[in-house]
Amino acid sequence: MVVLNRIYTRTGDDGTTSLGSGARRKKYDLRVEAYGTLDEVNAVLGLVRLHTATDVPFDAVLSRIQNDLFDVEADLCLSEKGPGGARLTVTDAQVEWLEKEIDRFNVDLAPLRSFILPGGSPASAYLHLARTVCRRAERIMVALKDQPGEDVSAPSLKYVNRLSDYLFVAGRYANEKGAKDILWSPGQNR
Repeated sequence: MVVLNRIYTRTGDDGTTSLGSGARRKKYDLRVEAYGTLDEVNAVLGLVRLHTATDVPFDAVLSRIQNDLFDVEADLCLSEKGPGGARLTVTDAQVEWLEKEIDRFNVDLAPLRSFILPGGSPASAYLHLARTVCRRAERIMVALKDQPGEDVSAPSLKYVNRLSDYLFVAGRYANEKGAKDILWSPGQNR
């Protein structure tokens, strides 16, 4: 259980932060960058939800994803606060759920014949922003995993990879199921 009765601690004034394990790391450490970047994804999803509240099933999926992102962040923070004292992380079942959501949205979308430019509707534009930040988080997680002595759980890495795919498809769905997609016209302005 998280209890935040005091927001500032002054312990980070020296440029370090505490992981869930109690270890101190520089604020620019790849592990801190990874979960901080996922926090950015989560904040952008909060903006998306300002535009999806009337689509209750869609909004419920985004709410679940926001919660799952905190599980990934806890894993990256090396939290020891999960059920039974185990490290909290997402599971393969959560990855599979995300895949089913991708398939559910994608079935109603026309196949693409070009790349998509972000835009069309506010929700779609924010979903594409979330997608690009998610891809950045994934790159940081891979760089972290490649560092000696560091680990990133396979389900967390899979979840973030799948999430960026979901955000792409959801961006199309939010554009009236692709009808308002803005397509790239290669070389249009030459």
